Amino acid sequence: MRLNFKSTWRFALIGFLLIVFVTACGSPLPRTEDKTKSPWASFDEAMSAYKKVILNKSTVDDLRDLGFDPYSTPNVKILSYLDLIQQFMPTNSVSLDQLPNSVQTCLAKQEACIAYEAHPGTVKRKRVGSVFLDLLGFKRKTIETGWRFNALIVLDNGVAVYKIWSGMPIIDSEKSRKNPLGPLQGSGGSLARDAVGL
Repeated sequence: MRLNFKSTWRFALIGFLLIVFVTACGSPLPRTEDKTKSPWASFDEAMSAYKKVILNKSTVDDLRDLGFDPYSTPNVKILSYLDLIQQFMPTNSVSLDQLPNSVQTCLAKQEACIAYEAHPGTVKRKRVGSVFLDLLGFKRKTIETGWRFNALIVLDNGVAVYKIWSGMPIIDSEKSRKNPLGPLQGSGGSLARDAVGL
């Protein structure tokens, strides 16, 4: 009898959560968005600003106009020369003489050498498919879309002397998960977390 009561309670909880999420939400399946605030609305905009940084000419004022300024643009990080050493030489296998000449010269000036680091981007995650199968844990499909741009600009006495970028112009991936036993594969405590996508 105890086992039957637990099973009944579990399925009652599942049914309750299902009703709540289906009726309370315009889109019953959870959606999330990770967005790093910046002046750029797309990868192309960020790249366009990056390309306008001219080595040995662009100053901190020029970078401010382009959006690469930690004091006026959110989420732009200032790196000290010690941070740069860790970035360029993370292990003993990389020596100073292997770095670009402009970076070597800059690092030798210590406090006069800094860098700006920016990671703008937007990543959206959306669960699609059957609401019933998803919320009960039988089958879940998540689509991830967006873009990421990473830029590092090294400044020697306030003038850009080195820059490098990386990133993903188009993020478009799909992840599927199947549980043949559905909610029976998890504990009662995990059901509520699964229902909200945690």
